[in-house]
Amino acid sequence: MDFPDITFLVRWLHVLSAIMWIGLLWYLNFVQTPQMAKIPDNLKPAISGHIAPAVLFWFRWAALGTVIFGLLLAHLNGYLHQAMALGWGMGSPELTLLGIGMWFGLVMAANVWFIIWPNQKKVLGLVKATKEAKAAAAKTAGMASRINTLLSIPMLFAMVAFQNSPF
Repeated sequence: MDFPDITFLVRWLHVLSAIMWIGLLWYLNFVQTPQMAKIPDNLKPAISGHIAPAVLFWFRWAALGTVIFGLLLAHLNGYLHQAMALGWGMGSPELTLLGIGMWFGLVMAANVWFIIWPNQKKVLGLVKATKEAKAAAAKTAGMASRINTLLSIPMLFAMVAFQNSPF
């Protein structure tokens, strides 16, 4: 495989993992979480015992894959440092847009791994926690997830705008 083929493969893996990550993020925030109040109590263990752990497995690994493949792609294309510096001093609105998207993605991935997942482990009973600790963990994880949902919109805009720059 020569260099352009590797770049294409990495871009494809970046896009594929990003679709999975944002798709699951939106599923959690627009479908599963709002519907939980409507699910009968006797059926909730199926969600928390089977569906939610599977969703969160793919959710967190898709987040990591998106970041790794995105950083690798920027490196292979030779603009990693410039984009991370938001195009500072380069007069490049495209790299500024890409950098904004990258930083939002990094913040979102940090939320997934360091806030959402540790708290969801308590909520799902994968880590021992009191009833009060579980309630607090659910609130914290939910807030971080909603923040990620809000950040996903400008992040996606910045990434698409970079690829289709009007500048």
